[in-house]
Order: sequence, then C-alpha cells, then structure tokens
Amino acid sequence: MTALLLRELERVETRVLGAVRCIDAVTRAQIDTPLQLQLAGGTLRRNRSGLYVVVGADALAAHAAAFALPPAAPAPGSVELALSVQDPLGRYLPRRAVLRLPRDPVAGQPDDLFTPVELALYPAAAAPTGANWSLLRASLHAQPGGDALGGALLLVRADGRVLARGLSDWRGEALVPVPGVPVTTWSDDPDAMVVSELAAELQWVFDPAAGLRTPLASVQAGRAPAALPLVDPERLEARAATLPNATQAVALAAGRTLSLSLVLAVP
Repeated sequence: MTALLLRELERVETRVLGAVRCIDAVTRAQIDTPLQLQLAGGTLRRNRSGLYVVVGADALAAHAAAFALPPAAPAPGSVELALSVQDPLGRYLPRRAVLRLPRDPVAGQPDDLFTPVELALYPAAAAPTGANWSLLRASLHAQPGGDALGGALLLVRADGRVLARGLSDWRGEALVPVPGVPVTTWSDDPDAMVVSELAAELQWVFDPAAGLRTPLASVQAGRAPAALPLVDPERLEARAATLPNATQAVALAAGRTLSLSLVLAVP
C-alpha cells in the first residue's frame, strides 16, 4: 500500500455569527435589492442569497476561532447590537433594530444560529401597492404647532389583532397597506347577510425622544432634514401605552384608499 502525503498549502476558515433577512412588511417577501445595513460593533456581508451575514462582532472575538464548540459565555442573546437599515432606492423607510447575539448553536431552537433574523421594512409613501389592497394614507402633525411627525408608528387593528403596520417619513406622510381585506364578508347584523367593509381601529404612536419633528414651513418648502427619522418599530409598539398615542375608527374595504389627517398632542 502506498502512503499518501498531503501538504496543506492554505487554510481558509470562516465562522458566522448569524444572518439578517430583510423582508417587506406587507407581503412578507424577501427584499432582494441591495440595502445599506450598519451593525454597531460588528461586520456584515451580503451573500448571494440576499442575506446579510454577521461575520464578526467585537464582543464575540473568542467565537472567531471556535469551530467545534462555541464558548459558553456570553450567554445566547445577551449581547445587543444596534442595527440600522436604509434603502438606497427609497422604496422602504429607514429603521433601527436590535440584533441579539450570540445565536443558539443548537439547530431547531427558536433563536438558533441557522435561522436568519427577519427584519421587516415598511413602505415609503410613494411605494407601489397591490390592486385590491385597502390603503391608508396619513399625514401626521403635532398639536400644538403643526410640526410634521416623522418616525411615528401606525397600527391597524381588528378583532384584537394587528392587521398592518406603517411608519411616517420626515414629512409626516405614511402609507399603511392592508392586504387581504375581503371584497365581502359575513355580517354580525341580522338584517344584513354580507358587508363590504371591515371595521378597524387605527392607532398612531410617537416617541419624542426618537422621532423627528419638522416645521411645517420646511415641509412645504421641501427642505429635508440632515438626518432622516430612524426608529425601532418593535420598540415603539411595545411601549405604545406609555408614549403619546391616539386612535381613530376606520372602515376598510378592498381597493379603497382612505386619506387621513392625524394630530397628536406631543409634549
């Protein structure tokens, strides 16, 4: 038997710490056009599948050389890194998020390393919409003063569940598409078998510390601020009860567009 002599000329080893999949908040489909992502204290690379892979993090330097078994510390999900996303094409509004690392190395767990983190992006006011979607187009202003409120979160609820979400841009303009509203549905009224409208509630929430107030004169002149509003929608929703917010009843219908002027008392 002849012995084989193998000589290693080069070794390339790479360990990934997780991945982010950016999706359309309305359709839940992956966004395949390139986006601009920045991870504080970490490095991201876009792969051929359109995922943004975390290839390094300052707080997880020991993980870079650990392949067979990742270090026991820090605990999974205990390191929080700030993530920001912007769309160069302007179809989606910029947003913040928190990426929790390290991911669980055991496959099949809710936050395992092998499952990308899904990050929903919300459409800009001029984004394309579906033919039969119910659309809410809102203009948000502070009271008193009339400043436009950028970075406000809008929530559409019906029957105790959230049907749609949206964000306002620096001008205070927001588009909230509600897909899937049936053309007709069963009515609770015994005198009406079917109805063509769905009763819902619209709530808008604004965080004065994170959102942006733009004077009405600047909006009318088209003078955009130096920095666009950059908020974390999930954080806003979790804190909605403790932040300035208001609600209004709306009637949704397939193919209908509601144009709303909304005000909010902001300290």
